[in-house]
Amino acid sequence: MKQLIRYSTHVLAAGLLAATASSAAMAADSISVQRQGDITSMCGTKPMVVGLSDGYGGNTWRKTAIAELKDEVGRCKNLTRFIYTNANGDQQKANSDINSMVAQGVNVLIVYPDFGAAQLPAMRAATRAGVTVIPYMAEIPGTPGKDYAANVSADLLRIGGAWADWFGQNLKNGNVVFLGGIPGAPASQTFLNGFKTHLAKYPGLKLVQNDFVVTNWNPIDAPKAVEGVIAKYSHIEGVTADYGVTALATVKTFQQAHLPIPAIATGSSNNELSCKYVAMKEAGQPFPYYSLDGMTSVIRFAARRGVATYQGTTDNEPLKVFPYIYADSGAGVTPKCDVSAPPDADFSSVLAADKLKAVFKQ
Repeated sequence: MKQLIRYSTHVLAAGLLAATASSAAMAADSISVQRQGDITSMCGTKPMVVGLSDGYGGNTWRKTAIAELKDEVGRCKNLTRFIYTNANGDQQKANSDINSMVAQGVNVLIVYPDFGAAQLPAMRAATRAGVTVIPYMAEIPGTPGKDYAANVSADLLRIGGAWADWFGQNLKNGNVVFLGGIPGAPASQTFLNGFKTHLAKYPGLKLVQNDFVVTNWNPIDAPKAVEGVIAKYSHIEGVTADYGVTALATVKTFQQAHLPIPAIATGSSNNELSCKYVAMKEAGQPFPYYSLDGMTSVIRFAARRGVATYQGTTDNEPLKVFPYIYADSGAGVTPKCDVSAPPDADFSSVLAADKLKAVFKQ
């Protein structure tokens, strides 16, 4: 989950309204990432070129998502080519990458919209050119059928609500803070909206900062942000981080400050964080920990929707996807740790073990 810019006002307003819906209603609008569909029934017969446009790729999480996409569309015998581009954080390149894919004859284009609405013109042009465009992971403004075919996203509001509910059931009382990504990141803001809505049910919990703390989602800025939180507030009992890297930075920074590690609720965790938790648990010093994962597999839902749309077949899956509980200290769910794997490896993927190991070797 990286580098997503601000939603338009009307989209945020819609998100806030949606956040007030009941948990049951939200659950009906999304599907568990573990309930994977069968793309072979959607493959159709037309030869197709599938592409993925990444705005900020390169880390193991993104590499795992690429492997998941290739694995999914590779089940279609009529796939003739797969194209991948990485803009490396350059907004202008992200848009030119989309244009380039159109020129190369891509039929189904999956887009990680790291630059939000700024990428709509390029996606709209691709759609007009007959390409089936599917932005995924984050919700972005735009009109289905005009700017893109469909927007497949993680159910960020519901995830934020789940983090708050876990605090309400396990922490119960204390000051909490929310760590987000870059300034104005729509994903972080939507997570926070859901978190706030559910946190209001627990009067013993206080969100000490109304906005999310900016960490830029990287291991250099995150510790500095956490140091600022520690300096500003005398007591922090709970930290929600919308990315495992920032959650790990929280654990390390509190340890370095010789302070008790707060309860941690996060998502998109990584191997280093999991191993940290497992090691401390085995040493008899566990910290309260909760993580919702499986997010690299959201791209499979995007692939199925894109393929079905292009081929004229049927995909009845909801457009929102909910992760699964990968770690829960309160319920005795322990995450997987493999000290031989990269620190940022994500074992919550649905990739087969041999394919996941191949990602780590890249």
